[in-house]
Order: sequence, then structure tokens, then C-alpha cells
Amino acid sequence: MKVLITGGAGFIGSHLADALVREGCGVIIFDNLTSEVHGTRGLVPAYLSQETTFVRGDVRDRNSLGSVIQTVDAIFHLAALTGVGQSMLEITRYVETNVLGTANLLDILTNDQHHVQKLILASSRAVYGEGQCVCHNCGIVFPEFRSRQRLEEQRWEVGCPNCGEAVIPTATGEDKPLKPGSVYAITKRDQEEMCLSIGNAAGIPVIALRYFNVYGPRQSLSNPYTGIISIFTSRILRGKPPEIYENGLESRDFVHVSDVVRATLLALESDRAEGEIINVGTGRKLSILEVANILINKMSCNLLPEFTGKFRAGDVRHCYADVTKAQRVLGFKAEIEFEDGIEDFLRWVRR
Repeated sequence: MKVLITGGAGFIGSHLADALVREGCGVIIFDNLTSEVHGTRGLVPAYLSQETTFVRGDVRDRNSLGSVIQTVDAIFHLAALTGVGQSMLEITRYVETNVLGTANLLDILTNDQHHVQKLILASSRAVYGEGQCVCHNCGIVFPEFRSRQRLEEQRWEVGCPNCGEAVIPTATGEDKPLKPGSVYAITKRDQEEMCLSIGNAAGIPVIALRYFNVYGPRQSLSNPYTGIISIFTSRILRGKPPEIYENGLESRDFVHVSDVVRATLLALESDRAEGEIINVGTGRKLSILEVANILINKMSCNLLPEFTGKFRAGDVRHCYADVTKAQRVLGFKAEIEFEDGIEDFLRWVRR
């Protein structure tokens, strides 16, 4: 089988390419080597497998994208600009890349000659907004984003949208109503809806995988939009304490890149997953303070987390994955515990 990975030179895409090569697939990597990820020199990363074919191109360029699609049997669509905060400033660029780029891909699949048999989309937990919660009065509820006034008053926790009482975070399932709170999240929701709709109309099986907070080797330490683990690690390496926003008890689901790749390969192989949206996470919630302390311990430094009292309007308080569907449909269960995965990440950082 010959496959295309858009955005395949990046963090997740390059690991996916390695795995597909091991499976005996022919792999084409299509990537524009954006400076946020690959630096201003735009060099092809040394970690890319020599057994892949690299094509430098942009998903916003229909012609160059169409030329590689003609030759493949399956597509992994990972090309996207990431970063919640940055998306609120560079609105046109995010929409052009994430939405128009995906529209180009789908237009080619609809109107041009090809033999693509499956499309797998890398989506994001960002589409959910706040995660699912339980209220002792109202049962399962879906909290709204916290207002700026609430954050300024340091009332960090979300409340029940019905009665206002305190709620308890619970695992977020794929059927939760979507409440994207950033331009980035909106574009990921749009990608999902476009791909599933056009795939159904064109008779091309589509699977949308909602990746939670992915970490691991090759994750950029210089890009401030790659996630809290990279940000904390970079500060610790410079002898500075991790900066904790809010009170540090906000929580996420951190999933190692090797588990994400394994779930993505299972989606390629599975007939049961076609037309489905599936969470890819661990089902374990970790607070940001726990993450900071684990990193400090693993890096053997004498720093303490620094509580800044800062917050970012629009940040989610809690969101972790309900992985029931991934287990049922894909037979997938994450294998890497966070404490072990961080060791792997830090070995790469030290190299």
C-alpha cells in the first residue's frame, strides 16, 4: 500500500511515517516545513526516514497537493496549524491552512482521478471545549467556558450550567456537544464535518481521530504552541521553575506519541471504524501541577513550581478522554504510563 501523510515531517507525522515504513508501506510525506515547527531555515528534519519520499508543498496549493494524491491508496491528513492562543491572532492564516487546505484535499478527492480508499483525519480534543462533568443535582452536564470576570476573581472551577453548583470532571465521550472556544478548535471541527460529509458523498471511508494531549520525542521545545510539557521542560533546562497558571489543578489527558501512532494504524486497518469519530487518549486525567512535579523529579533539579496567579481567557479547566469507543471499535488501549513516557521524552531531550 502507498500512503500520503500531509504534515508528515512534524512530530506525530514523522513517527507515523516510521511505523508505516516498518509495515512495508510506501510513504509520501507532504509538508511545507513551517518555521514554527522546523525553524526559519526550513530544512528537512534529519529524523525523517530515508525510506520515505519527501515532497515540499503546502495544502493551500491545490496543484501540488493533487499531484501526490494521484499516486496513493490512503491519506493521513495531519497538516494543520496548531496553537489555541496563536489562532486568535492569526485568524486568516489558520482558516486558510486548516479549512481551505482541507477543502482542497476534499475537492481533489471529489473531482479528480485517484484511487484513494481511505482518509484518516487527525482532529483534536480542542473541539469539545470544556470537558464533560457530573453535577450531583443534574447528572451529566456540559459546562460553558468560564467568563473573564470569573477568572479574574480566581474562581477557577467550572460550575453546572443548569443550577450553578460545583461539578466533578468525568471522562469526555465522543457524543458530547462540541463547544470550540478558539479559531483553532473551530477549524478542527470544520475539518471533521467536511471530511465526514464529503467522504460519505464520495464513497470514501473517513475516520476522524480526536487526539488528546500528545507528547514524546521530536516534540518541538522552541515552539510555544506545542504544549505545556515542552514549555515546562524548556524552562527547567534554563534553570527556571515551571510557571503554573490558575492553581495548577486544571487537568488534561496526556498520551504518548507511540500510542497515538498505534491507534492511527488500527484506524487504517479497521473496517468497523469507517465513518466514526474516535477519541485517542489514555482515560487518565493529570493536573498541570502533577505534570510539573513529575518533570522536576525526573530531571533531578531543586526547583519548585512557581504559582503566578495568571490565567488565559478561553483555557479549558478539565478535559480527559472516554476511551470506551476506541477500545470497542479499534481494539485500542494506551499502553504507555505518563511516568514512563516522560522518561522516553527526556532521553530524547538530553540527546
